Amino acid sequence: MPKLPVVSGKELIKVFGKIGFLFVRQRGDHVIMKHQDGRIVTIPLKKEIKKGTLKKGILNPLNISVEELIDLLK
Repeated sequence: MPKLPVVSGKELIKVFGKIGFLFVRQRGDHVIMKHQDGRIVTIPLKKEIKKGTLKKGILNPLNISVEELIDLLK
C-alpha cells in the first residue's frame, strides 16, 4: 500500500471535480461537493490536510483508495 500523499484542499477540489463531483456550497473554510449518485464530501480549505482527515473522513466514506487518489493527482 503506497503512502498517503500530502495534499491541499484546493488540490482535492480539482481531483473530485475530475471524477464528477460538483461544488454545492461553501461555509467558512469548508467546501461541500456532491456527486450525481448522491455521495457528498466536505473538503477543508487548508494548505495541508491531515492524514487522518484525508483517509478516514474523505476517502473511506467515498470508497476511494489511496492508489486511485494518487492516479488522479497526476
